[in-house]
Amino acid sequence: MATDCGVMTTAPYGTWASPVDARTVAAHDGRPAYVGMVGDEVWWTAPRPAEGGRRALVRRRPDGTEETALPAPWDVRSRVLEYGGQPWAGTVTDRGPLVVFSDYTDQRLYAWEPDGGAAPRPLTPLSGTGGGLRWADPVPRPELGEVWCVLEEFTGDRPTDVRRVLAAVPLDGSAAGNRDRVRELSDDRHRFVTGPRISPDGRRAAWIAWDHPRMPWDGTLVMTARITAEGGFEDIRPLVGALGTEGPDGGAAGESVAQIEWAADGTLLYVSDRGGWWELRRTAPDGGAAAGHALCPARQEEFGGPLWTVGQRWFLPLDNGTLAVIHGRGAATLGILDPVSGDLADTAGPWTEWAPALTAHGGRVIGIAAGPHRSYEIVELDTCTGRARPIACRHTDAVDPAYYPRPRSRTFTGPDGREVHAHIYPPHNPGHTAPDGELPPFVVRAHGGPTSRAPLVLDLEIAYFTSRGIGVAEVNYGGSTGYGRAYRERLRGQWGVVDVEDCAAVARALADEGTADHARLAIRGGSAGGWTTAASLASTDLYACGTISYPVLDLTGWATGETHDFESRYLESLVGPFAEVPERYRTRSPLHRADRITAPFLLLQGLDDVICPPAQAERLLAAVAGRGTPHAYLAFPGEAHGFRRADSITRAVEAELSLYAQSFGFDRGDVPVLALA
Repeated sequence: MATDCGVMTTAPYGTWASPVDARTVAAHDGRPAYVGMVGDEVWWTAPRPAEGGRRALVRRRPDGTEETALPAPWDVRSRVLEYGGQPWAGTVTDRGPLVVFSDYTDQRLYAWEPDGGAAPRPLTPLSGTGGGLRWADPVPRPELGEVWCVLEEFTGDRPTDVRRVLAAVPLDGSAAGNRDRVRELSDDRHRFVTGPRISPDGRRAAWIAWDHPRMPWDGTLVMTARITAEGGFEDIRPLVGALGTEGPDGGAAGESVAQIEWAADGTLLYVSDRGGWWELRRTAPDGGAAAGHALCPARQEEFGGPLWTVGQRWFLPLDNGTLAVIHGRGAATLGILDPVSGDLADTAGPWTEWAPALTAHGGRVIGIAAGPHRSYEIVELDTCTGRARPIACRHTDAVDPAYYPRPRSRTFTGPDGREVHAHIYPPHNPGHTAPDGELPPFVVRAHGGPTSRAPLVLDLEIAYFTSRGIGVAEVNYGGSTGYGRAYRERLRGQWGVVDVEDCAAVARALADEGTADHARLAIRGGSAGGWTTAASLASTDLYACGTISYPVLDLTGWATGETHDFESRYLESLVGPFAEVPERYRTRSPLHRADRITAPFLLLQGLDDVICPPAQAERLLAAVAGRGTPHAYLAFPGEAHGFRRADSITRAVEAELSLYAQSFGFDRGDVPVLALA
């Protein structure tokens, strides 16, 4: 291949010229989310990096025209569980469209009639206690004059002083100044709940619940209740699922139910990992068979995923009795399942990764999808014709697609012969080639979670590096989702061990086979990936440098009140119960092994982060001070867990490139030089 000038330039890896600059990366950061229907209109939230990182609510009318429904500074996001959840819902009344949403700034719930001309009006009060009142996964019930949703209420100033219930909020605004006007539907016997799903006859409600110390991928319960004539709940009881039991190594495994929906016949559909994979099941509302009936039992692949936010939808019942399903093994494909025959027909097209955000209208299924050469866009599937097409947020090439990477999914061999899955992005640039005999530098990327995975999709941040001659390896280390429960459970009690070993196994394999330069390997990650990066730098000399973003660094601090409620006991499964293995918390923490970190590193931190607070980053800086380890610290006011603002993203990406240039020994005059202390 050649550039537009027809000239192929030979230049060292890392020095290649690229049109994918950091501002382009920042401008295209984020993806559409929370797609839904309001009548026959498609609505969703969209990122606005240039507008302070807010999430805009966008509307697509039936004629295909689009508009930003709510102008700045409205920011349609919920902070329930801190990671958020479905922040809006809409319906059509005799007055026209009605939208209910949570605004990020004050976390109040608002009602808005978009065709009525009036501004959104608050439905819920402010609260000065702790994090206040928060709302998610709303279900408008205009026939009752209410919206039903998850209420997260802080009862004190500590992050764990919090309760969650299902609540009914009046649509007339009478609760805007009066908390007592909010009706609580469920009791608070469980610490965590998802929003209610109402049966077709309106007589039953179902929701998912779980408790500490379990995370929702460990074990959940599906709770049901009868809805009284007055709109209350009675006969609240568990239907399916299992929380599991506690023990020194995490106890007996539970059953993780990730999603529930009612079918038209009044049965309950749900995704459960009882058989080792998240698979679709059906049960009668009175229980019936304890395990439920599996709808597609022959396929060892996932039909669900980790419940990091409430309101995710991996499947959806359709009017003709079939189901739209997202499924795959290390991938997420959209298909249509016949629950009677078990036949499954996948959607054709360039999309290999569908977000758990399905909605439907008649024979149309709408979702959010991407592929290795396409960014996330809103795609519509016509189930009658089988044709899928992008209808909004359409992928457009920010630069010549010849500069995009050419990734491959591979399986490597880790310690004890275990499989390790990864996506490999070699350096690629149509206008450059490297000198004969030179091997490229490679950056190992450890994803967050850690109960999550890296999808194989177009990511301009990866293209930023690969088009400059730096390879990238995204590792779905043991503990990642998408490969069954056994793969996910490899990290139980082994966080900081298995993830570190698996990332190292991929890096070494790439170097040993001649794909990467052994002397120019780096590692980077954010959140849990930041932990893996820091732990790797503290336990191996494999990497020449590392980029640590908004990380966990001190397990003892995390276990004793330094994080939010949702993950406050996550470490009991990842590491072990703190009361029983306190020394393990200390010996695994990069903070307490700072003397072993000798490779240069860049530490990136949002100052408003309550999940991985700045205090941990600051303690690491104090621990390495005076030890001679080159490092830099960039702190971002106004940023929380992950960066949303264009200027923050630009600065972080350029700083990371400068770190690699200095560590790998090449010049980059197109970015500011990162000052290493």
